[in-house]
Amino acid sequence: MTSVLRHHRYGRALGAGAMTVALLSGGTAGAFAATSTPSPKATMSAGMPTKKPMPTHMATGKPMPTRTATAMGSITVSTAHKTVRHGETVAFAGRVKGIKSGATLVLQHRTKGKWTTLRSMTTVNRNGTFTIRRAFTAKGTETVRVATKDGRIMSSPLTVKVS
Repeated sequence: MTSVLRHHRYGRALGAGAMTVALLSGGTAGAFAATSTPSPKATMSAGMPTKKPMPTHMATGKPMPTRTATAMGSITVSTAHKTVRHGETVAFAGRVKGIKSGATLVLQHRTKGKWTTLRSMTTVNRNGTFTIRRAFTAKGTETVRVATKDGRIMSSPLTVKVS
């Protein structure tokens, strides 16, 4: 019997099932002996994830593509100058993925807990890069990000200190 359990697929499955039952029943008996109330019975469907059917197109019957964060696109941005003087121009350069060339990008800054769109904007180049220039007149720390004009895709925020 040991060679059947070791060398055949069904034998291995049977052996693994027998070991699982032995371990589970031993654990249940110990738990039952420790408490006076019986534990609930386990079912096969409890905790098992169910696979949802993929949505299909009504006319063609083909599966519809799912929309994920990577399918929507991304924007990465950086600047060479994290600290600038009052009135000095800062260049924000970056790259986009999943956004067509010619799309409009805007610069936003955080004011009183809300993102406000500034008048600085640019378009995406053919190779997926962009550059936005902005001169900051208010002294202090500016938190900025680059977003698409419709606001669906945005970059991670950057901090620029204006002195």
